Amino acid sequence: MRQRITFLHRNEHGIEPSLLQIVDRSISGPDLIAVREHRVTLALEELPNELQELLQDVNELHIRWSTPRPHDTIGPWNSRLPPGLHAFYTPQTPSAADSPELCEKLRSVFGDVLDCSSPSESFTKLPTDRFSHSTAFQYFHPLDVLPNLPAISEKHAWAEGLASAVSLDLSYDAISHVVKVTVLWPEGPQRLLIESPPEHRTEVGILTPDTPAYVEQHELGVTGLLTVLGEDTKPSPVMFAFPSRHKNAESTFSSEFLQPWGLHPSMRLTIGSSKPPSPDASCSLHAYLTLPRTIFADKYQLDDDLFLASKNLTALRYISQPVDLEAPDYAMKLWGSSVLLELQPPSKQADSPWTAEIPLHLRYLPPSEGGYRVINVPWPAVFWACNAEEGTKFPNSPFDRVNLGYDGLFGPRTLFWHVNPRAGETGTLVNQIRVPVLDSNKTAWISTGTTAVVLLGFAYIVWKLVSVYSRTGYGRREPATQSEKKKQ
Repeated sequence: MRQRITFLHRNEHGIEPSLLQIVDRSISGPDLIAVREHRVTLALEELPNELQELLQDVNELHIRWSTPRPHDTIGPWNSRLPPGLHAFYTPQTPSAADSPELCEKLRSVFGDVLDCSSPSESFTKLPTDRFSHSTAFQYFHPLDVLPNLPAISEKHAWAEGLASAVSLDLSYDAISHVVKVTVLWPEGPQRLLIESPPEHRTEVGILTPDTPAYVEQHELGVTGLLTVLGEDTKPSPVMFAFPSRHKNAESTFSSEFLQPWGLHPSMRLTIGSSKPPSPDASCSLHAYLTLPRTIFADKYQLDDDLFLASKNLTALRYISQPVDLEAPDYAMKLWGSSVLLELQPPSKQADSPWTAEIPLHLRYLPPSEGGYRVINVPWPAVFWACNAEEGTKFPNSPFDRVNLGYDGLFGPRTLFWHVNPRAGETGTLVNQIRVPVLDSNKTAWISTGTTAVVLLGFAYIVWKLVSVYSRTGYGRREPATQSEKKKQ
């Protein structure tokens, strides 16, 4: 097992190298204010047998969890996702997608709240024919906390403090045969006390952003100290640069639903600036939504250019398929749908707020006591997608975050400048909608009334049949004689 622990702090929060103590396979020092990333790389044979058997039928599996708590970050960790649990999956064979084993493992780790039966039934398909770096299936579930992961932290010291983490990534691919687990903690006081078992290789970096003269626009430069526990007796100074596809646009946005909600609510995005982050590049502003199956977007409604212009929208760039426009929530097995919309900023570029509205539609929900159900709709990820210069290459980066869902819908030379979410009074990046449904406390008279109406209808039909029989009798009526016809 290999571990890489990175502390990235601002220049004003640096610490003196002389205060670091390296003893055998441990490092300690004063607490520092920084962003902390902990990455663990496990070989396939280091996993439990049941996980090894599961991954034998997996070509790619990427699990991403993002907290609904607003947080700030610095350095290479600017990428954003709608809060919740995301899974991106490619099976080794088409038949492997019919197995319920993957969904069973997801529920055992993240809780039984996940409504997942099998990838072929619960996952949506991604357009792998568009870009080869996209996985085949996608799954999402709104998940505020990591319910079962404290059990893992009891067995692995590297998993301590997961309750305060803001993101968790797990990746596996059949080519490398390794599992990478990455946990990120937000900027704040971090404890500097790390010990490494003898059989593990552990690297500890204490870095700060820097901008050397040779750093290009798509790169990020850092400088600081690097220590390999068990090999180094003192920290080694380092300075290097690496490509970073995800950057901070230095602007903010907020999300809310316009009231009254009704059955066709509109999500309003308030964006703090209409200026693109890179004036010299071709940039377009996008919103990426992961909508639970309780709510959906109508692709036919979003195909009207005049309607889109009235909402400050440019075009619907992608929507997962299929999206049933009529089915109720309780009749569906798919998790929901993902939507990529291009927004239309004002023609006059300025650092002033503007809004865009996204029309959505609610599905019929199961009955509930009191006649209402509350659904959670995560905030979207809002970002500028800018084309990098011709000839720009993005080799493997030590901090690059890939397989986020929306990055597979763009070319490999796209830079993502993320607009940071700013929560209001709710303090969360999730919108709630109170949906009217059938009140289960008042359904007793409905079933009784329905039974009474059916019985009355049946009795009426029987009465009519009996009355006809009493007048005409049973069987075929004899034709009238010639004399009877004359009398008539």
